[in-house]
Amino acid sequence: MSDPAPALDPAAVAAAAADLARARRIVVLTGAGISAESDIPTFRDTMEALWKEFDPQELATPEAFARDPETVTRWYDHRRTRCLEAEPNPGHRALARLERVMRERGGTCTILTQNVDRLHQRAGSEDVVELHGTIMEWRCTETGRRVELEPGPMPVFPPPSPHHPGALLRPDVVWFGEMLPTAAIERAERAMHGCDCFLSVGTSSVVYPAAGFIDAALAVGAPVVEVNPQATAASDRVTHRLVAPGGVALPRLMDEAFGAGTGADAGPAREDG
Repeated sequence: MSDPAPALDPAAVAAAAADLARARRIVVLTGAGISAESDIPTFRDTMEALWKEFDPQELATPEAFARDPETVTRWYDHRRTRCLEAEPNPGHRALARLERVMRERGGTCTILTQNVDRLHQRAGSEDVVELHGTIMEWRCTETGRRVELEPGPMPVFPPPSPHHPGALLRPDVVWFGEMLPTAAIERAERAMHGCDCFLSVGTSSVVYPAAGFIDAALAVGAPVVEVNPQATAASDRVTHRLVAPGGVALPRLMDEAFGAGTGADAGPAREDG
């Protein structure tokens, strides 16, 4: 038998729900924890079976790709197929519902995600900022033009770019030593401007600049709701702590804030990977 779901503190849920219900510009930061609930291994947990002898930090660099593009591509394609096999969980669907409710109320809900799997979009969320890029798109090493790959494993490693002779495709993710996409940071900063409620879901709150969003929200007086079964680096600073996985806490929080079933239909799940 699986372990029972953790019991949420009703008072903490009620207090967080009250702040959520008053908000008009909500920003949500999500990390690996919400994807782990869909059985997507975390970055280091992908080092299994054939990959257990590798250090992920030795594969996720521009230098590694330049040195051994075949091995790096095979690892990233392994991760991509694992993401394609996964399904959005109740936490993803609750956030899609939150976006719909806010839109109906004339407000906004923007998701800033550190994940590369696009499960938020498949759950129905539209206002998603991919801080670390996405494994579902690859880009030309010469032109930067993006390609969305077909489902299923790659036929060749590394794949040639269709956009430039002799160029390759690499995953459109942020590798160690690379800067976060400028467009994503600008979208995140616009979302934070005027934020009146901030949710941190399934993230350890130690990776910057994403971890700094919590302090930015607190600096403007926005309540911060942390959803995580474990304590994090930010737990002593947040306004409300919901000590549970996102798939447990977020549906409960939505029901408490807006009523069971309100805005529950976030539309059909997307098949865009």
